[in-house]
Amino acid sequence: MNFVCQQCKQTLHLDASLVDLSPSAYDLVASSLPPAPSASHGRQASGAEKLAQLPAPPSAKSAWRNSVQGTPSSPVTSPSQRRQSQQVPMHPSESFVLLQDSVIRNIPSQLPQTAPGKRATLTKGRATAPVQPAPPPEEPTHPNPSPLSHHLRSSLRLFNLLSSRTDLDHPLCAECTHILLGTLTRQLEETKKERDGYIAFEKEVKKEKDREGSGVNRLEAEAKIDRLKEEERLAIEQLKTAERERQQLEDELKSLEREEKALEEEEAEFWRQHNAHLLKSAEQASQLSALQAAFAADSATLDKLERTNVYNDAFCIGHDGVFGTINGLRLGRVPGVPVEWAEINAAWGQTLLLLYTIARKLDFTFENYRLVPMGSFSRIEKTTGDKATYELYGSGDLHFGRLLHNRRFDFAMVAFLDCLKQLMDYVRSQDPQVDFPHQVVKDKIGEASVKQQFSQEEAWTRALRHVLLALKILLKWTTNGSNG
Repeated sequence: MNFVCQQCKQTLHLDASLVDLSPSAYDLVASSLPPAPSASHGRQASGAEKLAQLPAPPSAKSAWRNSVQGTPSSPVTSPSQRRQSQQVPMHPSESFVLLQDSVIRNIPSQLPQTAPGKRATLTKGRATAPVQPAPPPEEPTHPNPSPLSHHLRSSLRLFNLLSSRTDLDHPLCAECTHILLGTLTRQLEETKKERDGYIAFEKEVKKEKDREGSGVNRLEAEAKIDRLKEEERLAIEQLKTAERERQQLEDELKSLEREEKALEEEEAEFWRQHNAHLLKSAEQASQLSALQAAFAADSATLDKLERTNVYNDAFCIGHDGVFGTINGLRLGRVPGVPVEWAEINAAWGQTLLLLYTIARKLDFTFENYRLVPMGSFSRIEKTTGDKATYELYGSGDLHFGRLLHNRRFDFAMVAFLDCLKQLMDYVRSQDPQVDFPHQVVKDKIGEASVKQQFSQEEAWTRALRHVLLALKILLKWTTNGSNG
């Protein structure tokens, strides 16, 4: 049993409830449908038309038609013929449901057989002609038709009934049915709105009739007209005033828009200048940070340099056992420790250079002497008297000329000690807090003579060590800033 939707032409599969529809369900569907449209609106339907519209089997319609149209001249059937007609079995396939065989034979069919491929449908907008009863079908030769034909005829009767009572052909698929229901729902809403409009209009008409029926006189109507005219004139004046005010407001709005545009341009210029200023400020801040970092680094370097004493690095005074040393050079000699005269002479050259440097830094001028630092061959010149020159270096050669030279070496060391005493006295005069542990008296410093001849080497070495200690104190006082 295949059906096709009459709208989208898709194959349909009937629900199980439609396949086996009971007579009560069929009657319920028929009663819920609107009455079938009639082609004859101005006259009463005839009995044949009513008979054709009734959902009755062909055999029942034929019997009713024969009984109504019978005349005295019609032949009278014999009782045997009546019994034969009563004994004709009914078609069980024309019933609404499948029942037992004993019951099916007593239920007549309801709708006439239709030709294959034809359906009794009504198209939208077309009046239907009176339905003519179909000729009674030929009686089937077999008393019990198959259930499939029964279901098919039942479904066709249902679809024909729906098509005859509505504007659309049936069957329909679920999607087309939903679309149809949506359209009908919208039509129902529009009809309700139209109905409400008619009801409201009817109420207004009734109110107007009631007012007209109250009997308003002519004078009151003219007074009302005059009053309405005055109100109209006042309303027109107010409208003109409002128009003038609107024009003024439009002019003010245009002026404000021009001012707003000027302010926007000014603001944009301000922000451009502000951004340029920010960029310049950021660049200057970056430069300032770089300068501050460089200043901090230079300050640290300066502080380090200020704490650095170049004189201590240039003249490193220390000791090596019983020897006083300057820049690692031993000054003096002791038995058992041979110190070369080259080392001693180089040490004396460094010592004389240190005394010369301290005096120049303090801007001090020695009396009677002038220092001439020349490394291992340094000398001291006397500026008064005979203006002699004393060599501040010695030798270990044992000959007569060498003895004279060593004597001049002793005079040079005594002159050096005299210059040292002058500088020590000057420093004491500048800063009484400076304390020298060994005093200088003529050729002695700390009870040890600086002369190398006719003295023990230990005493001479000790005196030279005291000389280096005094020079270290002078160097410290000169370089620590206490001298101003």
